Amino acid sequence: MQPNLQRHKNMNLSILIKQYFNASNGDVTIDVFDEKNIYNVYQRVVSVLTQHMDIEISILRGMSYCFYEMLDNVLIHSGKELGTVITQYDAANHVLSFLIADDGIGVHASLTENEKYRDISEPEALKICIQDMVTDGKGMGFGLYSSSLLAQKAGLLYEVRSGGHTMQVKNDVVTTKESEFWQGTIVYMQLRTDVEIDPAEVVANRTNIAEQYNEAFLNDNELEELW
Repeated sequence: MQPNLQRHKNMNLSILIKQYFNASNGDVTIDVFDEKNIYNVYQRVVSVLTQHMDIEISILRGMSYCFYEMLDNVLIHSGKELGTVITQYDAANHVLSFLIADDGIGVHASLTENEKYRDISEPEALKICIQDMVTDGKGMGFGLYSSSLLAQKAGLLYEVRSGGHTMQVKNDVVTTKESEFWQGTIVYMQLRTDVEIDPAEVVANRTNIAEQYNEAFLNDNELEELW
């Protein structure tokens, strides 16, 4: 757990862990990140997962790209300097769960900074935030979209919760419902780790994420073994 966790006083981590994670499914890891350590947190989390030989490498390639994008979204869009990430790997059931949370302005307030979305409701904001090129104007609008593509390929559950509503994708069905109020945004995903996917489809073939993952997390010997 990071030292600056104490700075994140408004984030009720015990509630998040209780609501989203089952202690019997494996150890839960908590990290707090800001602009100074975001890449180190990203590297550490993915590096630990890379050591689990039973996790399909194509899942790690897709997940690693989306994971960084979602971390970065907090710093770009929330209006806050800190975010929290909670991860859990359930090896017995081949499920990777991770949650990224902030106590910032929330999805609705962020999107309505863009004149195009000025009049949308909070449920509408949550429904469209995972679509391609939907942004408040500060980013490309690709992070949550690529995550939704990953969820289509290997997701068991994908949620974006903000304010008084939650958007959920499960079994390829998208629903938006009222939920307990959360000041800020929570993005939660459960992935199957025992299926093979095409990582290029996670980014709509816009960048080579397999190569990016290999360069960041695999050494030359490991790359040779892949071939």
